[in-house]
Amino acid sequence: MEITYASPSNSDFGGESSMPTTTRPVRIIPLQHPETTSSSSSSNASPWAALERWRSKVVSMTWIEWLELFLPCFRWIRTYKWREYLQVDLMAGITVGVMLVPQAMSYAKLAGLEPIYGLYSGFVPLFVYAIFGSSRQLAVGPVALVSLLVSNVLSGIVDSTDALYTELAILLALMVGIMECILGLLRLGWIIRFISHSVISGFTTASAIVIALSQAKYFLGYDVERSSKIVPLIVSIISGADAFSWPPFVMGSVILAILLTMKHLGKTRKYLRFLRAAGPLTAVLSGTIFVKIFNPSSISLVGDIPQGLPSFSIPKAFGYATSLIPTALLITGVAILESVGIAKALAAKNGYELDSNQELFGLGVANIFGSFFSAYPTTGSFSRSAVNHESGAKTGLSGIVMGFIMGCALLFMTELFESIPQCALAAIVISAVIGLVDYDEAIFLWRVDKKDFLLWTITSTTTLFLGIEIGVLVGVGFALAFVIYESANPHIAVLGRLPGTTVYRNTQQYPEAYTYNGIVIVRIDAPIYFANISYIKDRLREYEVEVDKSTSRGPEVERIYFVILEMAPVTYIDSSGVQALKELHQEYKLRDIQIAISNLNRETLMTLSRAGVVELIGKEWYFVRVHDAVQVCLQHVQSLKETPKIGNPLTEERQSSFQRYLRQRADDSSLSELESGNQTSLVTKESDPQLEPLLSRKSS
Repeated sequence: MEITYASPSNSDFGGESSMPTTTRPVRIIPLQHPETTSSSSSSNASPWAALERWRSKVVSMTWIEWLELFLPCFRWIRTYKWREYLQVDLMAGITVGVMLVPQAMSYAKLAGLEPIYGLYSGFVPLFVYAIFGSSRQLAVGPVALVSLLVSNVLSGIVDSTDALYTELAILLALMVGIMECILGLLRLGWIIRFISHSVISGFTTASAIVIALSQAKYFLGYDVERSSKIVPLIVSIISGADAFSWPPFVMGSVILAILLTMKHLGKTRKYLRFLRAAGPLTAVLSGTIFVKIFNPSSISLVGDIPQGLPSFSIPKAFGYATSLIPTALLITGVAILESVGIAKALAAKNGYELDSNQELFGLGVANIFGSFFSAYPTTGSFSRSAVNHESGAKTGLSGIVMGFIMGCALLFMTELFESIPQCALAAIVISAVIGLVDYDEAIFLWRVDKKDFLLWTITSTTTLFLGIEIGVLVGVGFALAFVIYESANPHIAVLGRLPGTTVYRNTQQYPEAYTYNGIVIVRIDAPIYFANISYIKDRLREYEVEVDKSTSRGPEVERIYFVILEMAPVTYIDSSGVQALKELHQEYKLRDIQIAISNLNRETLMTLSRAGVVELIGKEWYFVRVHDAVQVCLQHVQSLKETPKIGNPLTEERQSSFQRYLRQRADDSSLSELESGNQTSLVTKESDPQLEPLLSRKSS
């Protein structure tokens, strides 16, 4: 629907109400203004409407949907294709289970615990997650980064040889599980989105370096200070060089080379991808066979490992819970960012949907149940999940198979684990964390976004030199500072019209776009709220003064008479923004400048209507399109430019009615041609391009 808009000369602009006008009607799309009362009532009713929609959805849910909500495993059990899925799930579960057993012992040593607790952590949580977790390929269990966090916080409270150390690690699993469940039930997983990927990449890169250096003691044959900072580790390694022992260094280096070679071949050659999963088992077997044959006294072994499944017990040492809260929050954040991210990527590759909050709840339940069976915090493993996916896992049955493999290891194989060299377990950890050193990401960020590269550098550097907790806090702090800065200083563009169209775009991006004299068109590319309103007002004042007239068209005027605000990107405006618009209107009114607003969304328009801004500025200055606003404003500018002229009545009488008809016909034709986007316009010799807002100026 279009309406005809004819604008006479306005006395508010220049006070030249006596001058004659030559107006032409322009066609614009009418803007539908909401009623203040109805908009208010609809706004008040929106929470109740949302509640009603939620209630109707709950009422309409079937018993199958309820079962799938509380037990996500029922989704794949109900549609399980035994002939297609059973074999690949069994093979994937066995493959990753064989990989998990030595890794679990290695990560437990990294956490400062006995290897048996790594095996416990890879047992019960796997079964629980298979029931309550929504990902069908995610491999849950001990991981290097969480193990480092556990070691870092607990070593500052008690010595790792004390029984309290183990009790605190188990209590930490319970606390992490509760936090994950709360975040999942309250659907608050979105909070962690404020931590950017560059912060996570820098944090994991620095943590990988610290983890690798912390395992050096098993290669070197002497103790190294336990620390999450790189300087004490390097100083400790150098100061103890006199106690260096060759046998563990040679064995560890050979096993590490074997692991890296098998991992590389498994990644680069599809027919050898089984080598990637077989690497940890190969390292353990080769080290154990060497020890059994030669019995070297200078190589430390894992030692006695209790046989049997873990017994049920309630976590203790609740008096230390307060001091463990920051670490529990950090581990929960790692679970959301890494595990949920991996799970979503695997779900997309395998063609099913995944609810991140349900996934977070599943991880939380797995940690809670695991803490009752002597497990320390667990989460999704990137490397094992990748192997599980590459091995063809289709459902959570592969996770159940991994649990059975771990159970068999606990029941029948613990005696064999006693002769595993500790340098072999250290080599497994180092080979796993080498992949976390994300230098490719740093190169990519340097090439694409220097700000994110700076964030990556700050996070990795502070993590290396000041510790894990400080590194994360500094990285998150800088990330939030960047977000706040971008929000408080939004992108604002001056728009110009693309030749031959009714489209208006950024003049910096499209140099060929032209503007109109006396009119500035500004697009605000962000919500308007208290933090950015001062910046927006300052920029509007700059655009009013600094006008580029080299590409301007239309009547020649001395200053700006109209400011058109394109507000399509403005999704929200708060009370401070509303007040600022009122002040801006009053400020412009004192300088004979009129605000015109175009392309508002419904919510923003209702906010302005309830605040009285629509009536203050005038309903006639709200438009659907920028082009509509330009046409109306340009007619006003033209009326201001016109001066009284004494025409020759004899000459005017000599013009025939047929000539006047032809002139009007040509003008109307030009209007319709350019409204449709056609660049070729019909211009008669008598028509003046400056009188027609839709015509381009002729090139001389």
